[in-house]
Amino acid sequence: MARRILKILHLLGAIGLTGALAAYMILLARAPDDSIADYAIVRSNIEAISAWLLVPSLAIALVSGLLAMAVYSPFQNAGWVWAKAILGLPMFEGTLATIDSTAQSAAALSAQAAAGDFDPALLSEMFAREWSALWLIMALSIAQTVLGVWRPRRRRRRSS
Repeated sequence: MARRILKILHLLGAIGLTGALAAYMILLARAPDDSIADYAIVRSNIEAISAWLLVPSLAIALVSGLLAMAVYSPFQNAGWVWAKAILGLPMFEGTLATIDSTAQSAAALSAQAAAGDFDPALLSEMFAREWSALWLIMALSIAQTVLGVWRPRRRRRRSS
């Protein structure tokens, strides 16, 4: 029963994580560039997605995955599970250190720019690497999902 609950939590975490990344990317792509006040609103919404969906989904996926490894002993010897665990480290760090921190910084700075306390021209320079980080974390998320669904097995060579 614990294994199934962890599997469901892990799946929900992965869905939330990928969906949050997609929503972040859509909002960022559609952010207006003609009104700093409207841009600040979009950035505030991106920050909310990051805080309320992206980071919690990451935590649920990470914790449920590690607990599944601990509870279900066949996972401890499965290479695909260890590959997912290893991919989870840069995903965790990249999401928190780059994506979530950028969402927070961009929301604060764009609000300051809308209030006239910050030069809006500096915003694009400050967040130039944001898209690269988003695509990298999305690729890691998809790779994790593919590994979880495909579950490649080691093949033993037959002696001839």
